[in-house]
Amino acid sequence: MRLFSYLALSCFLLAFFGCSKNSANQPGSQPVYEDQPFWQDYSVKYYLPQANTTLLEAYADRNGNIKVLSSNGLMQPYNGHFLYHGELLPDNTYRPLKDKKLAAMTSLEQQFVYLDNKAVLSNAWAGALYSRHGLPTARLFAAGASFTFLLSDGQALHLVQDSKTLWKGTLPGDEVVSIRYQAAANQFWVLGKKSLSTLSVPSPQLTKVLDGADFTAFDLTDQKVLIGTSDGYLEYGLSEKKQLGEKQQKLPWTEITALKAIGDKVWFGTSRGAFALRADGQFDYYNGERWLPSNAVVHIAEGPANSVLILTKAGLGQICFKQMTLHDKAVFFDEQVRSRHIRNGFNASLDDMQKGNIATGYLADSDNDGLWTAMYLGGEIFRYAATKDPQALQNCRESLDAIERLYTVNGVPGFPSRSFERRGYIDQLFDPERWQHAPDPEWDWKATTSSDEVIGHVFAFGAMAELIDDEDMRRRSVALIDTLMGHIVKNNWYLIDYDGKPTQWGRWNPEYVNGFPINVGDRKLNSSNIVAMLQTAYHFTKKEIYKEKAFELMNKHGYFENLMRPMSVIGKAPEDADEHAKHMSDGWNHSDDEMYFVGYWGLYRYAFNDTLKTHFKEAIIDHWQAERPEKEGAWNIFTALTGTPDFDLNEAAWYLKEHPLDLIDWDIQNSHRKDIEKMEPNFRRQTIKEVLPPDERPIQRHNGNMFQLDRVGRNGTSEHSAGDIWLLPYWLGRYLGVISAPVNR
Repeated sequence: MRLFSYLALSCFLLAFFGCSKNSANQPGSQPVYEDQPFWQDYSVKYYLPQANTTLLEAYADRNGNIKVLSSNGLMQPYNGHFLYHGELLPDNTYRPLKDKKLAAMTSLEQQFVYLDNKAVLSNAWAGALYSRHGLPTARLFAAGASFTFLLSDGQALHLVQDSKTLWKGTLPGDEVVSIRYQAAANQFWVLGKKSLSTLSVPSPQLTKVLDGADFTAFDLTDQKVLIGTSDGYLEYGLSEKKQLGEKQQKLPWTEITALKAIGDKVWFGTSRGAFALRADGQFDYYNGERWLPSNAVVHIAEGPANSVLILTKAGLGQICFKQMTLHDKAVFFDEQVRSRHIRNGFNASLDDMQKGNIATGYLADSDNDGLWTAMYLGGEIFRYAATKDPQALQNCRESLDAIERLYTVNGVPGFPSRSFERRGYIDQLFDPERWQHAPDPEWDWKATTSSDEVIGHVFAFGAMAELIDDEDMRRRSVALIDTLMGHIVKNNWYLIDYDGKPTQWGRWNPEYVNGFPINVGDRKLNSSNIVAMLQTAYHFTKKEIYKEKAFELMNKHGYFENLMRPMSVIGKAPEDADEHAKHMSDGWNHSDDEMYFVGYWGLYRYAFNDTLKTHFKEAIIDHWQAERPEKEGAWNIFTALTGTPDFDLNEAAWYLKEHPLDLIDWDIQNSHRKDIEKMEPNFRRQTIKEVLPPDERPIQRHNGNMFQLDRVGRNGTSEHSAGDIWLLPYWLGRYLGVISAPVNR
């Protein structure tokens, strides 16, 4: 085959080609995301501790105070912060209000106004507002100009001002649901369950403008009235004086319970969370306790300091918006990692939390402690290379200590443990059957190490050896590369465990790799990874055996052909394949994607020669093309490694911006949504045509399926580390120069 002939020739010509230069991409050769401030959303939650209390409305005043009206009187938020939820407690601020039978509240000129069985009243304006209304069962009202108020008990309507009733009426054949005031026209709008009407203040006359059914909530903008129903919403044009188009039902959920226009967005409350309709016609969906105390929304109002108040049956969710740069976000996530996600130097999760309470969790061991730590370490290496921050260097040193000890704690030469922990906890650790006692009586270590850890280690060691200017750390990383790869070469391309047998996944032997049909992903993956690792080992040790073995695998055993095989070929094993091959190809494996892209650092950057580098670039871009629908920030930015100008930079920035600050594993549900276009089951396990933003889907590492719609059963029990999920792609982008330093505000 011509391909093999070429590779044989390239081996001979290696001395002439030499190794390609490995430096950050040249300025101007690729697009750059300018890191300007954007609006980052996050939630502060206040739960309702009392039983038998119904929450009705929530408003804020000009001083930033928030009041919540309940069936048991006024309540106020107490001691809530991001990630530290507060409570709704009885409001004792104004003692006389506790004696009032408050039925509703609103905001007028950013002041609290209340409705009780006798009057409309307020503590603002020196308490002078006390307008008797004569409708003791009133429970709905709205404030107009000059302290006019239209109120209703669901049947009767009273227009009052200064304790005078200016007009009385009813909504014929209908029940009043809500009332709004339109300042520009000096008129009130009245929503019934099946009608929309207006009432002019100067000459009161109730005029029906629209008939309908199942109306539930409404609000006005400058151009239209938006009306929520039990199955979608409709629009009524103010200038057109008619319904605009058909009812809108392509929504995250169609059972509308609350509606409020705030700024350039329209906010909808539903029985399954809240969503905001943006000016561009897209939705931001707030579902689950990442955002709200419950999904049953009862009221929405504008909150203080760029926030939105979403009152639910279980408490108040305050959706806050803060201007941040990506660098600001990186600083926040760095604190998150360092304060509660470092276990013995590993990048770890916080597990067994109680309902999102980060003070109740413990640092958990993982099957992939080495991989998650290597990915975090990679991000800190790129951070140091981009900024020379001494804190980043110290973080690198501590993570290197942890990964290095994986090789020494077990007593097996050249073999990296999955993890280690102090003696006496095996029965409480993940997969206890995999744990072994270490020679040191104080420690235990985890066996059965996978290829996932191996490729992660080599990636981080190679990046450290190249980019860290600390000679001790560089020397240790090169020694670890040599130790690991020496073990694999010596043991005929296997990772040999304490029992003298290959681990389940530590297998790069040609008999194993080429035993898979060509369309089974492991044949391509293992070939790509082992060549990347051998190139890294040769690049830093200059030991000829690594180069010779790499070309032997590529030429004699077809590993070059394997790794260059297009992603479009990968699919299910044929019917005549063995059961192992069928099991390994039952669908797209996103952990494989993680192993590929982490390995691409060594495959491309340390390629033996420029011709191979050109081929490897082709393979990487082919893989990236297959991944594009996921808009995966890490894979897009890893693709930028090749120097290509097209790597979906905007989608990479979108991933970084849209990722939630709250990385707690809250229950998330999206499969009920009516604004997503679902797909038939397929090999890639892509469930919908357009991937959802990261803050609307379950928290996932890069080995997860970004099209996963739901995750239930672990509500608030763990917090993921941002170290591998977010900091790695961000700092890689900064190092490669495709993400700028923060731009001056």
